[in-house]
Amino acid sequence: MKRTIAVVTTSRADYSHLYWPLRELQAHPEVELRLIVLASHLSPEFGSTVREIEADGFAIAAKLECLLSSDSDVGMAKSIGVGVLSLADTLGQMRPDLLLLIADRYEMLAPASVALALRIPIAHIEGGEVSEGAIDDAVRNALTKMSHIHFTSTELARRRVIRMGEESWRVHRAGAPSLDHIRRSQLLSRSEVEARVGLDLSRATTLIAYHPVTILRDTTSEMEALFAALEKHPDQLVFCYPNADAGSRIIIDRTRQFLSQRSGCHLFVNLPAVVYWSLLRSVRLMIGNSSSGIMETGSFAMPTVNVGMRQQGRERAPNILDAAPAIESIAAKIDQALAPGFQESVRGMTNPYGDGHAAERIVHVLTTLPPSETLLLKRGDALETA
Repeated sequence: MKRTIAVVTTSRADYSHLYWPLRELQAHPEVELRLIVLASHLSPEFGSTVREIEADGFAIAAKLECLLSSDSDVGMAKSIGVGVLSLADTLGQMRPDLLLLIADRYEMLAPASVALALRIPIAHIEGGEVSEGAIDDAVRNALTKMSHIHFTSTELARRRVIRMGEESWRVHRAGAPSLDHIRRSQLLSRSEVEARVGLDLSRATTLIAYHPVTILRDTTSEMEALFAALEKHPDQLVFCYPNADAGSRIIIDRTRQFLSQRSGCHLFVNLPAVVYWSLLRSVRLMIGNSSSGIMETGSFAMPTVNVGMRQQGRERAPNILDAAPAIESIAAKIDQALAPGFQESVRGMTNPYGDGHAAERIVHVLTTLPPSETLLLKRGDALETA
């Protein structure tokens, strides 16, 4: 009998990471894939990225509206509740053999909670990491303890998950599946990227990806230092939309104001994964506080200035330069990142987050697991050494 595996995707970010695992699951003869799409994927404000999923040829088993049109922490909390109500019916009817979740978005608490109540085993990708400046850190750890199979990006993350009391046979280092795009996707040439996004990339270009710092009561309090530093940065600037978190509209409005006062700046609501990766390969610098800057730029030895506390605690490759949320610090790190000596020092580096083979490792484990009864019964005294 085929094993029914349900996968939840809530945003453009996690979909780009799930793309190749979904492809592998879709093609596997012993798997019935059931894809559940919710939250910002269905929001016109955030680009209705469900259309990208459909264009990629994935059958969608359920589309669940749960994202409130809000810009507050209360709206985030209520979105979790709406997600639970919707998913209770969907998963209660579907009853998959396994539920696959990824990363640390707050919306993922909804499917994990429902699956726990329905006794559906959970597999989780990208546990064991640290991002102290966001509620994502607590969400990630909660998902780890609610899950039964774990796929980590790094060896250190694997050891962290085991130290949390998870049995070692349940914990697998797979690498970050987003990096599979480099090995398996056909990235665009510079001229093809220029045609897709309407930019002249012969100009020195910097990519900006900045999100609310959700651990702070004022989630945008670090923002002004970034924009002040960017006023002095001469590059063509390409901004990506922030996540659908409390404060995202403030960042969007501030970005639009910045664009209105300066030429050579561009804002994209959503870029398909292959276009984003191809653009990332074509720019000379990334600035912001996105996990993409930490996890993915290393694959191109891309100098990256990480601003503020959002990614505090994550493992870092040598291409990452950390700046305090202050104009002088950000400007100094930009200068350091663009110095020929620094760029030469990271040339040929290895990305610690993976080698582009994550999807095949993940799917091999998922399709050779023991029965649900074995997965659900977790030892309470499982603390082991890695």
